[in-house]
Amino acid sequence: MKSTKPRKQRKNLFNAPLHKKRKWIAAHLEEKLLLKYDKRAVPVIKGDTVKVMRGNFKGHEDKVAEVNVKDRTIEIEGITMTKAKGDKIARPIHPSNVMITKLNLTDKWRRKKLERSLSEETKKEIEKEAEQQIKEVEAEQKTKEEEQKILEEAKEETEKAEESEEKEKEIEKKPTPKTKPKKEETKKKITTPKKQTEKKTTKKAPAKTTKKKEENK
Repeated sequence: MKSTKPRKQRKNLFNAPLHKKRKWIAAHLEEKLLLKYDKRAVPVIKGDTVKVMRGNFKGHEDKVAEVNVKDRTIEIEGITMTKAKGDKIARPIHPSNVMITKLNLTDKWRRKKLERSLSEETKKEIEKEAEQQIKEVEAEQKTKEEEQKILEEAKEETEKAEESEEKEKEIEKKPTPKTKPKKEETKKKITTPKKQTEKKTTKKAPAKTTKKKEENK
């Protein structure tokens, strides 16, 4: 950037591509690291241990949780701010307010850049540190996985217990059916006497003597 005008410099700063912004997210090294790597500043990455040099959190030292390339800021573990609702979120900090106290050497590309123009003894030391850090990261990942499994098992157990409780409540809510008296298996059959068919006896009426016959006599 040749122009010294502030408006053009700001325009270049905000409209720069991401590969340039990533290089600008750099912080100064501690004196020991400066003498070891023969560099004044290095781009900050996730996993670097960092010490805040200015602001309300001055003196706070912890690992970098995240790097926001678009906003050119970093997030440090333990530094939070509360919203109006009461929720806590990570507070972004500019890398110029920070000093690197320990580098994350798990990335091989970063190691190659740091090992340029260094002696073989320092290169071996860097490789040893990188191996130790890789082992620590693997151990942390295993512990996290185990914790997640334990949490998942606990959730499954609680869900099963809740389901069993709900089923018991549903059974209790259902009305109990009224118990009817059992019918006697062998009931005495009521035998109704058959009606005897009485024969109708038709008596013949005596022959009536008509008056006319008597008169004729």
